Amino acid sequence: MDLLEYQAKSLFRQMAIPILPSQRIDHPADLKGLKIPYPVVLKSQVRAGGRGRAGGIKFVENTIDAVAAAQTIFNLPIEDEYPQVLLAEAKYNADQELYLAVLLDPVARRPVLLGSRQGGMDVEGSIDLMQQVPVDQEFSPFYARRLTLKMGLQGDLIQSVSTIVEKMYRLFVEKDLDLVEINPLGISPSGELMALDGKVTANDDALGRHPDLATLSGKRQSSEIVGDRRNPSAGGDRRNSNSKVQHSQPEFDPKPQSPISNSESLQLVELDGNIGILCNGVGLTMATLDAVAHQGGKPANFVNMGSLDRYDGVNALRDRTELGLELVAQDKTVKVILINILGSASKSDEITAAVAGYLERKARANRHLQVVLRLVEIDTDAVKKRLGQLPVQLARTLDEASAKAVSSAK
Repeated sequence: MDLLEYQAKSLFRQMAIPILPSQRIDHPADLKGLKIPYPVVLKSQVRAGGRGRAGGIKFVENTIDAVAAAQTIFNLPIEDEYPQVLLAEAKYNADQELYLAVLLDPVARRPVLLGSRQGGMDVEGSIDLMQQVPVDQEFSPFYARRLTLKMGLQGDLIQSVSTIVEKMYRLFVEKDLDLVEINPLGISPSGELMALDGKVTANDDALGRHPDLATLSGKRQSSEIVGDRRNPSAGGDRRNSNSKVQHSQPEFDPKPQSPISNSESLQLVELDGNIGILCNGVGLTMATLDAVAHQGGKPANFVNMGSLDRYDGVNALRDRTELGLELVAQDKTVKVILINILGSASKSDEITAAVAGYLERKARANRHLQVVLRLVEIDTDAVKKRLGQLPVQLARTLDEASAKAVSSAK
């Protein structure tokens, strides 16, 4: 379950991770009582990535512009999700932006620290700068310091960034989380650190031990609207500037309100190798690319499918997996596709079916591709039976998967 940015930052505040002055905005009219001095940035609070590119983040200089911008953002769907809340935040001038994350490798059953000197919107295009440090023993400040050194940080930044990583790890452990991410961690010209954006993924199975996660911000606004979201003329505009939306649903809904459609684009990031990569989640994608490089291989491209919880419609995950495979395989230099996806047993079954169907079609078209498949919670015998004689190698760990992919690509 992915938390929204303002919810993640509430947890950051509890851990003394530095964040900017901010204010939750439930309605454009709330900006008339804004307590943060201008200029400010308004951010759409949705779980999808790419908010900036989609128009969900806007800088404003005064109340009039802020209200107008808020009305636009509230009516802007990002991957079929409309924001129920906006975050108004003070503007920050960063001299440098880093990427930091702590994520769980469920197969190896150990946390991994990730860090890059290139953060922000272009982090996925700077794979060569991504560093990782597995936490294979009891955590100590040594792990955080090791990450900062691998990132190439120097001087006072080694200690200050290490301290942030330690706090992220403590939050990760105390709340039984699957992911804690800061992207970007801004660094001012004076060396001040600030978590400018954050993502937290809670473990659904651990929510019973952490009721505060389910009540972090009380109740959220319902998604009930007048008319059809895709056709405002069917019943009027989604929001009426003179009325408030009622609070009636729990703050955290683990399932998005609308299914993902194949008309929505998956982003292909092109590199210069011969291994195509298909993953779910930024942290896992970065770790996979790094693992391939560590084995001496070169990725040709990659597609990040994002959270699997978004794919709830009939055959939605299967269709999107096949679309992702088509994207990474369109480059004729790709010799092998490495699929590294973490999800439930039912999701793994859908992905297996997608891989089998895709390879069968490609074989009929005389395009023969090698695939290395790493999934969790699978019946290995059943998967092997489903795949039959198709050119698919199964892998249990990321290291095994990357080694097989690199070997097949030679």
